[in-house]
Amino acid sequence: MESLNNNFIRSMLIFILCCITYGIIIFNLYLIQVQQNSFFKDLAEKQYNVTMQIFPQRAYIYDRNNNIIALNKDSFAAFILPKTLIQEKETLAFLKKYFPQAYERFSDYKNKNFMFVKRNLSQEDIQNIKNYGNADINLLKESSRFYPYESMGTILGITDIDNHGQFGLELQYNQKLQGKPTTFKLKKDAKAHHFYFSKEMTEQGIDGTPLTITIDANLQHKLETVLKEAIEFHGASEGGAIVLDPENGDILAAVSSPTFDPNTIKNLCMENTKCRPITNCFEFGSVIKTFAALTALQEGAVTLDEEIDCENCKETYIDRLKVRTVYPNGKINFIQVMQNSNNIGVVKVMKRVGTDLYDYYKMFGFAETTGLHFPGEQKGFVNHPSKWSAYSIQSLSYGYEITCSLLQLARAFSMIVNGGYLVKPRIIKDQQIESSGPFLSQKTIKDIKELLVAIVQEHGALKAKIAGYNTYGKTGTAHILENGKYNENRHLYSFVGALEKYNYKRVIACYLKDSTKKTYASNVTAPFFKQLAETLIIHDNI
Repeated sequence: MESLNNNFIRSMLIFILCCITYGIIIFNLYLIQVQQNSFFKDLAEKQYNVTMQIFPQRAYIYDRNNNIIALNKDSFAAFILPKTLIQEKETLAFLKKYFPQAYERFSDYKNKNFMFVKRNLSQEDIQNIKNYGNADINLLKESSRFYPYESMGTILGITDIDNHGQFGLELQYNQKLQGKPTTFKLKKDAKAHHFYFSKEMTEQGIDGTPLTITIDANLQHKLETVLKEAIEFHGASEGGAIVLDPENGDILAAVSSPTFDPNTIKNLCMENTKCRPITNCFEFGSVIKTFAALTALQEGAVTLDEEIDCENCKETYIDRLKVRTVYPNGKINFIQVMQNSNNIGVVKVMKRVGTDLYDYYKMFGFAETTGLHFPGEQKGFVNHPSKWSAYSIQSLSYGYEITCSLLQLARAFSMIVNGGYLVKPRIIKDQQIESSGPFLSQKTIKDIKELLVAIVQEHGALKAKIAGYNTYGKTGTAHILENGKYNENRHLYSFVGALEKYNYKRVIACYLKDSTKKTYASNVTAPFFKQLAETLIIHDNI
């Protein structure tokens, strides 16, 4: 009897234990299937469903003559699937030998489904992989950018490994060029031997839109050659030049040096990627006297034939402030003041203008954005009258306390050429032509042209003169600011001028920084301007 009771108790304990166990299982099933249904459903979705986006081919970029200047080429990438390696030991040994960086990264990716070994493979890399013949290492065809014109690099910029724009026009118009991706929903094979066994498009993509720009790629190449030759000849550290159509604002060329090869970006120096004529601002010195004179003529503060007493000395005091100039002159008319770039004469005239000079500089587009919106573009600076010192009026008269880019300089000079209109620069060909004005009287334009022609044709910048063409402009030689002080042994040489024949009109602005010879812009950038202009004439067959 006692044995039966013990068996009964044992049976009941087992039964109760089983009930509790099944109760726990049923409760957990309830939690999983009812209470936490959405969580586990989402987890399963993530494990077996993959969303993938595929971008269309990046759109081409064309120059003004429809030459392709940015296109696509096929490149190859190598990848592995770390979680499902078939020959892990052999694969790692291969990576260690041929792709050591991938080998070092492997430990971080060991439990992941995908890892790039290397992208943008060289032919040697591809051959090594093919010779190895390992099923774990796969090749993937990708699209990458190719630039036929190396000289276009600072304007176009480059794309990264994923073909996204990094700087230049590739960055500025990245969304337009790359379009919108097509989105697919993929179902992965549970064993992960294949990427998917079904593919459903959930969103249709949009192709990228090609760009046609105002730059002439062949002219760009020719002018870059001229620039590099000038830098080498003068021993300059850097330089730049820009060519502008003064009527519609088209940028026809914008060259920089040092530069870079957009197809070889290993160890890229970012400083060399700048399109200096657009992005870099400088104190250009006496070239700004053009706009000081323009202001004085427009205001009626001076006439071309008025005699100005330059005191026949290199150094004098005006209102108890020292003013220095390069060559002494006595009493000479205003044209001669500008021909000799005499600081004493210029300051005496600009004292009559006063703070209105600031307003005119702003009207000419200095310290204002050009509307180009080019990546890295700066608007420059003009010292506001509220911050002027006693020296500011003379500094602003001959190109200090004002910084601008070559583009701004060429744009302002275009007002002299096009009848007084401030035109918005264009680098995209199909953009609307925009301008404001006129801001200058026809008499002022006639007078300033006469003055600038005299500088090139008679005295001041004779080395810019081109027989058979109407050329006029102004040189500038400025000290370079270093650590808050002007270094009198380092100079920025500049020239801005126009080239005309019949209805053909072009504005060229250029600069060179430093020279191995102690000299002036009349011997550096005046002949540099001439070389650029002559190249332009031959190219355009004028």
